[in-house]
Amino acid sequence: MAYDEGLAHILRDDLTEVAGIEEKKMFGGLCFMLNGNILCGVHKGGGMFRVGKDNEVAALAINGVSPLAFTGKKMGGMLDVDEDLMADDGHRAQVLGLAMNFVGNLPAK
Repeated sequence: MAYDEGLAHILRDDLTEVAGIEEKKMFGGLCFMLNGNILCGVHKGGGMFRVGKDNEVAALAINGVSPLAFTGKKMGGMLDVDEDLMADDGHRAQVLGLAMNFVGNLPAK
């Protein structure tokens, strides 16, 4: 699966001031890691965010967010977002904020 470089650029801009971010090609897309933990990423047609199970309900209430199920099985705490959400600065910031809240509290790897 290829990823959209334009969407990757959007997330790079969002994360430019965040310490501990690195990029890693994974799952046929591009993941952004925070202190060694998956934070978010891009794939063909959208993105993914790791918000954790406690933040899942809040994130799923945002238009354009759905459970992540690349293999057909839902991955708890991981969410898929469509291209429209990725292009919407406000909605993307909401989901990214939930992901930063969750992943920022995980121990560094």
